[in-house]
Amino acid sequence: MNFLRVQRLGKNHGRYLGETIEVGSVLHQIANAAENHGWTKELICETGGYPVLAWHRQAVVQPERPRRVYISAGIHGDEPAGPLAVLSLLRQNRWPKTAEIFLLPCLNPVGFTLNLRGNAAGTDLNRDFRNPQTAECRAHVAWLERQPNFDCYFCVHEDWESQGFYLYEQNPDAHPSLAGEIIDSVMQVCPIDWSENIEGRRAQGGVIRPMINPQDRPDWPEALYLISHKSRMGYTLEAPSDFPLTTRIDALNTAMSTALSLLTVHR
Repeated sequence: MNFLRVQRLGKNHGRYLGETIEVGSVLHQIANAAENHGWTKELICETGGYPVLAWHRQAVVQPERPRRVYISAGIHGDEPAGPLAVLSLLRQNRWPKTAEIFLLPCLNPVGFTLNLRGNAAGTDLNRDFRNPQTAECRAHVAWLERQPNFDCYFCVHEDWESQGFYLYEQNPDAHPSLAGEIIDSVMQVCPIDWSENIEGRRAQGGVIRPMINPQDRPDWPEALYLISHKSRMGYTLEAPSDFPLTTRIDALNTAMSTALSLLTVHR
C-alpha cells in the first residue's frame, strides 16, 4: 500500500504535460559536475546542435575486476526526471569505489526542446536498436560495441500514465535479484504501482519480469539490445511522471543508489 502523502498532479492527458527542462543548461550542469569529479567524456554524436556524451568513471579502488555498470537516461524528450536524477547523483559523488561507471545522461537532447518522446523527426529512438536507422542510434550502438560487457545496466525512464514507480527486470541467468530491495527503498520517497498488470504485462510488487525472446521482436528498445549483446542483467526504471518532478527525481536517484550499493557491497 502507498501511504505517502504525494498526490498525482492531474496534468497529463494523452501525453506528458508536466514540467519541462532547458536542456542546454542541464547538459552544461552535468558536464560541470562530471568534470569536477574527474570523469572523462567521449562524444557519441551531435544532434540539433547538442552533444550526446558518454561519461566514464574508473573504479577508485581497483578490485581484481571492478563491477561495470551502464546507466542511460533522456532517450525520451518528455521524461525530464532522468537527466536531473543523473545530475543529482553526479553532484553527490557517492559512487561505490569499486564500480566502473559508463554514464549516458541525455540520449535525446533535441526531444527535450520539443517536450516530445521522439527525436527531431518524431522517431522513437527507444525502438531503433535492432537495425538502427537513426543517426543517433547508429552512433550509440557503434559506441556500445567498443565498450566491455557490463555487469548490470540501468535505463532510466518515466511513464506519464503510471500511478506509481515500477521497474522492469531482465535477468535470464537468474542472478540474485535487486528488484525487491530497489522497490523497498523507493517506496520511502515515491508511491509504487502495485497493479497486477502494468503496460499490458503481468507485474508483481512493482516489478515486471517480461518473458521476451528478443528475436521475436522487430523494434528493439535499448534494454533488449543491452541484454542481447552487452549484459546479462539489467533494469528499466520507470518514475510516475504525473507526480511532482522532485518526487520522480528522488525515486530514480534512490533506485540507482540502492542498486549500485547492492551490486558492489552485498553481492
